[in-house]
Amino acid sequence: MATSEGNEACPALTPSVLKRVPPLLTDLYQFTMSYAYWRAGRHNEPAVFELFFRDNPFGGGFSLFAGLSDCLLFLENFRFSDDDVEYLRSVLPVNTDPAFFTYLKELDCSTVSVSAVPEGSVVFARVPLLEVSGPLAVVQLLETSLLCLVNYASLVCSNAARFRLAAGSRRRLMEMGLRRAQGPDGGLTASRYTYIGGFDLSSNALAGRLFGIPVAGTMAHSYVTSFSSLEEVWPQTLVPAGGGGPIDFISLVRGRLGRVCQLLGSKTDLIREGELAAFLSYAIAYPQNFLPVIDSYSVSCGLLCFCAVALALCELQYQPLGVRLDSGDLCTQSLEVRRVFKECSKHFSVPQFQSLLIVGTNSVSEQSLAELNKKDNEIDVVGVGTHLVTCTRQPSLGCVYKLVEVRGRPRMKMSEDPGKSTLPGRKSVYRLLDADGHPEMDLICLSEEPAPKVGVSLTCYPLELYKMVQSVTPVQVTSLRLNVFSCGQITFPLNSASESRERAQISLQTLHPHHKRLQEPHNYTVALSERLHSLVSDITRGNSKGSNFLLSN
Repeated sequence: MATSEGNEACPALTPSVLKRVPPLLTDLYQFTMSYAYWRAGRHNEPAVFELFFRDNPFGGGFSLFAGLSDCLLFLENFRFSDDDVEYLRSVLPVNTDPAFFTYLKELDCSTVSVSAVPEGSVVFARVPLLEVSGPLAVVQLLETSLLCLVNYASLVCSNAARFRLAAGSRRRLMEMGLRRAQGPDGGLTASRYTYIGGFDLSSNALAGRLFGIPVAGTMAHSYVTSFSSLEEVWPQTLVPAGGGGPIDFISLVRGRLGRVCQLLGSKTDLIREGELAAFLSYAIAYPQNFLPVIDSYSVSCGLLCFCAVALALCELQYQPLGVRLDSGDLCTQSLEVRRVFKECSKHFSVPQFQSLLIVGTNSVSEQSLAELNKKDNEIDVVGVGTHLVTCTRQPSLGCVYKLVEVRGRPRMKMSEDPGKSTLPGRKSVYRLLDADGHPEMDLICLSEEPAPKVGVSLTCYPLELYKMVQSVTPVQVTSLRLNVFSCGQITFPLNSASESRERAQISLQTLHPHHKRLQEPHNYTVALSERLHSLVSDITRGNSKGSNFLLSN
């Protein structure tokens, strides 16, 4: 498996988000609403929106927040080009006031501010991840783009974290879903955020270049089946790693093949000459990275060819890497492959065979990965594609972007479905930790409230309808959100993929095991402060200040 260790992303390539998410990548009704605000003279009214999701994904107990860096780059460079405005002129109603298009040409995010949970943090349903404040028309225009940048990134990152939990810490995970992803941008986004979620490697070369992700690759079945004869192997010699003259590699491998077949009681006439030729050719090209797929025809025959070539490489002082299994019962096959490796290592006195890798790839899902862990197997690396990048168990996280304040007055969307009602007013969010440092509650307060104090009892109201009012005495308190964007400038350092990955893994480690269960996790408590609960109750009863102005759908 040819591998390339990750490097930091190239600074010149980081703003690739600008090409992927220009300001025009939004829903048309954002412009019609903004025009209506502008016509009414309300476009500059100060407003606040929040971005959150309503339910933890995949039936799990948590999510990971991702996409923040792209959001900040999008905001920093938000401006409509002349061509953008001319296009809007062509699709908006003909009676649209021409002065509105002049207004659009001058728009940017210089008056927008954002606070956010750091990228890679463990987050929970109903907790505001982003708070976006600024002129009403501008922050309205940002809705669709911000949702687009956060929804899939957080979903696939959370999916990757679940795969990592299913795999355990010992086994390495490789993302290889580019060919299965929903388009080029979906593939690139998946590679980046599955790495942040806990995968070790990606097959995506562009993701390696843009984001510094370690990339790796083996060979496809097409490479093996393209060969039919040893005559196709060229060159036929290999120079030993320690130097010296070229060695007739084909003759060397032929000799080793006979000895391997004799050791394992196999017949040499079962060997496919094309498969052996493919392995020879690849080994000559990549003697330090020899890791072929061995089930193009049958695992038993492919394994014989691999052992012969690998023994010859070891004799020339190269270290073969291992094999890839891509079909059938991976667990049973891996046990047989490991047995053969050990037998060859002992019989031929080749200790390098003890450390050969076995890579498994075969439509791996979270469930099959969890089941694999319950069986005896010798798989060192698992490659995952379709079920990872397409998030087959849940296609969308369902993030929403809701108005919570206009002109300093709280706004609340009410619904017959309580789960779709929003929480009014600007807020602060605090995470209460237990004595062991595990998160035990996220507390949502009004922004003007003082922060919870360690050792001081407080009354809170869990959002789960079946939970009653609680009295809590915090042991440790941390504020969840940071100011990340102000006056058109990013005010918080953009994290590389590796930095966000590190945060995600640390954040997951602090989470109590019963919240990380893949099946039937304990519900994590998200609660309202007493003052916020009172505000919600007042607005619901229609008794709050400014209730005549509430938006109710």
